[in-house]
Amino acid sequence: MRDRDDFYKIALTCKGNLPYIGSMSTVENLSERLGLLQGTLEVLILRSLLLGPNHAYGIAQFLKRQSEHEFVVDNGSLYPALQRLLQRKWIAAQWKTSPNSRRARYYSLTPAGRKQLAAATSKWQRFAQAMSRILAPEA
Repeated sequence: MRDRDDFYKIALTCKGNLPYIGSMSTVENLSERLGLLQGTLEVLILRSLLLGPNHAYGIAQFLKRQSEHEFVVDNGSLYPALQRLLQRKWIAAQWKTSPNSRRARYYSLTPAGRKQLAAATSKWQRFAQAMSRILAPEA
């Protein structure tokens, strides 16, 4: 049996010298791994679209830049997450021409996506505060 700490290693793993959100896992139960990974990545994508429509590469760059290179999202994780968000109608998509004159699919936040982002942000903030209280050194 694996250590309980292994469960938490899946949200941020290393590939080379950079952490990334991808398919590497130390969790034996695949459904547990996917649940945490998908939920985390989906919230990050929704947040990235709060500023306005963007294509997949732009979303990945935003996450990398905003996390100060702590989160590097691979395409194998990003595109399935975008499809899930489209199916839930939390984002919409349309084809446009990118600044470098290439055809790209731009994703935008829907009203339902904004509502989901607000709910998820609240949950993540409570989670982060609880973790901080637990991990803080005793006085």
